[in-house]
Amino acid sequence: MATIRDVAKAAGVSVATVSRVLNETGYVHEDTRKRVLEAIKQLDYSPNEVARSLFKGESRLIGLLLPDITNPFFPQLARGVEDVMQKQGFRLIFGNSDENAEKELDYINTFMQNHVMGIVSATYKPGNTNYRNLPIPIVFLDRTSDGNPSVYADGKEGGRIAATEIIKRGSKRVTLLKGPEHIRPALDRFQGALEVLSGSKVDFYVMTTNSFSFQDAKKWANELFVKYPDTDGVIASNDIVATAILHEALRLGKSIPQELQIIGFDDIPQSSLSFPPLSTIRQPAYDMGKEAARLLIKLIKKEKIKKKNIQMPVTFVERNTTREVDEHG
Repeated sequence: MATIRDVAKAAGVSVATVSRVLNETGYVHEDTRKRVLEAIKQLDYSPNEVARSLFKGESRLIGLLLPDITNPFFPQLARGVEDVMQKQGFRLIFGNSDENAEKELDYINTFMQNHVMGIVSATYKPGNTNYRNLPIPIVFLDRTSDGNPSVYADGKEGGRIAATEIIKRGSKRVTLLKGPEHIRPALDRFQGALEVLSGSKVDFYVMTTNSFSFQDAKKWANELFVKYPDTDGVIASNDIVATAILHEALRLGKSIPQELQIIGFDDIPQSSLSFPPLSTIRQPAYDMGKEAARLLIKLIKKEKIKKKNIQMPVTFVERNTTREVDEHG
């Protein structure tokens, strides 16, 4: 990998001259500038962003913190953030928090040591002090925080839609899975579904879970059919859990969607590839990531922000784990 010294040697100039060209500071003769740029191109030299940040007092780096990149929902968020940031000349430093406050803080410290210009974070627990008094802008993504800008989907409306759709399609004994309480979007979607179910004539059960992980999803699925074997409709806390429930239901010989209807949440790419394909509530993850990136760039540039908190709409995606609506029922 070429260094700044290699560029200086190839161009026949000093390291300081190369630095002035890279950072667009000080006078450099046009012929000299051309030689330096040609050497950079020939050597495929990429300047060290941290070194540049120390020289200029700023970097083009952004910290991106996600709960768990193995959850297929979060790469969609990340891609939205990256695509906007890259077009604006920024680069990402990425970390997984695993919803662990200590690990989260370690990454925040790493971001600060690398002179990031801002942070997009999709991990936050109420009362978390990790972001307090940071000297750079923070935007929360798929999370909300008092006082900080945020981009999130309308989880409560998503819960209402899921409950309305499963009732409309004839389920009479619904199990509602409550996601982790410390994750605000999970609580919102639970409360939205609970509101509709409580005002309906269907029987329903509530089953509490404490994670969205692949490892735990199978456990929740097994537990559901042991506790509530007569369930004929499930509103899952996310698509991962919904898929685990679908697999367990098929293993038990249940007919989908005739005996059991299932609605997930997120619309991860795998949802359309499951068998049968999963009906779900779609969050516009990629667009959410883009909005968060745009918001952070405005904050970095100290531009006026019209809307500090951006709530994005959700929609029902009808596939084959729900029945068609009985228009005469």
